[in-house]
Amino acid sequence: MSSERPLKVLVYSDDRTTRESVRLALGKRPAADLPTIEYVECATEPAVIKTMDKGGIDLAILDGEAVPAGGMGIARQLKDEIFQCPPVLVVTGRPQDAWLATWSRAEAAVSHPIDPVRLAEVTADLLRQRLAKLPATTA
Repeated sequence: MSSERPLKVLVYSDDRTTRESVRLALGKRPAADLPTIEYVECATEPAVIKTMDKGGIDLAILDGEAVPAGGMGIARQLKDEIFQCPPVLVVTGRPQDAWLATWSRAEAAVSHPIDPVRLAEVTADLLRQRLAKLPATTA
């Protein structure tokens, strides 16, 4: 697996401690069968949009509680505007807000406080799905 390119995961929150919590929960590799993760951190909505427009992101993890632009609204915008948008995972304020993630068209949601085991499981599932859809590359 070490010969595979790292997976790029965008982590968005206006709160650096939330971004750090996501990074620490996932570590360098959320599952043994996946390549390592390279993080791209964004603290503002324009940075998320610009980064996603460039391409190359395999998963976006968006803080639904971010201010002034919440991750759910950004998720919906990304799904509307980016052809074959990578999967999006929204971190909601509480488990009862998962239905809002459905509105945002995110593929998955986890809630605050971040459970490292749950976040790693969901992230690994989304990344496996993403890899299954990507064309095979030859080195």
